Amino acid sequence: MKKVAYVLIGLAVFVVLWEGYKLVGNPEGTVVLGVRILPRADDLSMPHLWTVIERLSRPEMTGGRPVWIVVISACLFTLGITAAGFVIGALVGLLLAVAMQRFRIVERGLLPYVILSQTVPLVALAPLVAGWGGTIMPAWMTVSVIAAYLAFFPVAVGMLRGLQSPGSAGVELMRSYAAGWWRTLVKLRFPASLPYLFPALRLAGAAAVVGAVVGEISTGTRGGIGRLIIEYSREATSDPAKVYTAMLGAALLGLVVAGLVSLLELPLMRHRRHVEVVTL
Repeated sequence: MKKVAYVLIGLAVFVVLWEGYKLVGNPEGTVVLGVRILPRADDLSMPHLWTVIERLSRPEMTGGRPVWIVVISACLFTLGITAAGFVIGALVGLLLAVAMQRFRIVERGLLPYVILSQTVPLVALAPLVAGWGGTIMPAWMTVSVIAAYLAFFPVAVGMLRGLQSPGSAGVELMRSYAAGWWRTLVKLRFPASLPYLFPALRLAGAAAVVGAVVGEISTGTRGGIGRLIIEYSREATSDPAKVYTAMLGAALLGLVVAGLVSLLELPLMRHRRHVEVVTL
């Protein structure tokens, strides 16, 4: 109930800030020293929230489907791509973390490049990935690879930190039982890494959504929410509320993915007490 209350409070604060700024803000934006520091508050740039909600119920075009159906269909398409990218990225991140924990030389040699990989602009990388895989992969799979590229990093770094979290006393205890590396990994290091793994997975889920949306925009993949944002943006001057319906769909998609990833924690809740013991 607390989480639901926090969500409702957050939505209420957002509505108050949006409508409050629209009420008192400058229609031309707030400019300081020639630099616009606050956005325009006119109806073209910031339509009323109830206008955006009302636009969802009207047809996308004359005689077409309602906008909310189009947005949900696009979100479901992107959700499938995001799920594939998330799974691939999480598996790659887990394998990298295990390899870096097992071999110190791998950590020293690979970790800097793992971090460096996230400095490459995704907008520049996406067309390259599309060009490399365009002849051997369908468009949706190319976007999944782009999503996986963003998703693997938080899992690799978070899982590595978790695998290294057990104290020396716990490691020595496993050695006294003549436990090998694999048994120590399964019985000690993996349970101890759970508090680090779940936040990393949530970040990976959010990153996968961003990667999928940017990938759809950059590669021109049709059917997803990313492409829908571009298509609706062309009508920004004549129908600004329509643009925000697609953006609202992308935001809700991120929340749905975060919620689904959080469900992964439930089957492992029984390990929490054990984790608290071994990490002392």
